[in-house]
Amino acid sequence: MAVLAVIAIAVGLVLAERLYRVFEVHLAGLILRVITTSGVFVVGERETVYFGLSGDTPLGLRMTPECSSAFMLLPLLLVTAAMLYFRPRNAKRLLSSLAISAIVVILVNQMRVLAIVGLVNMLGIDEGYYWGHTLLGSMVSVLGGAIALVLFVWLSTRKPRAEREAV
Repeated sequence: MAVLAVIAIAVGLVLAERLYRVFEVHLAGLILRVITTSGVFVVGERETVYFGLSGDTPLGLRMTPECSSAFMLLPLLLVTAAMLYFRPRNAKRLLSSLAISAIVVILVNQMRVLAIVGLVNMLGIDEGYYWGHTLLGSMVSVLGGAIALVLFVWLSTRKPRAEREAV
């Protein structure tokens, strides 16, 4: 049942990918409202968060499918489903490892958005967006995805505490 549930989540994520992007853009707006005073506005139907509204150069960031963490979550979900199939007795550990790693992936993508916003504020729209989206943002996504995958494997394959302490 757990295998089918994880596969259903993966399929649901693909089918409801646009709704997931709306969630991500609302999350970005929430975080930006906490850390900035320059004005933030979220338009969920456009998957866009606007920031810098009280300044001279407001900007909107649209969460496109390739910028979403949805497709970074899919490998974690599929690996979890495969591991559940072959090791069903480890379901609790696998599902908790998936939850932790998924949170890391989501937060990494939010850090990517924050990096873009920060660099746009520091360097201006053209240069800040280039450095924030193309270079730093891509690096954050790749490294964050790798960290989440390594974390997932480590958490899901380590021995239970009782076995580790018995050695």
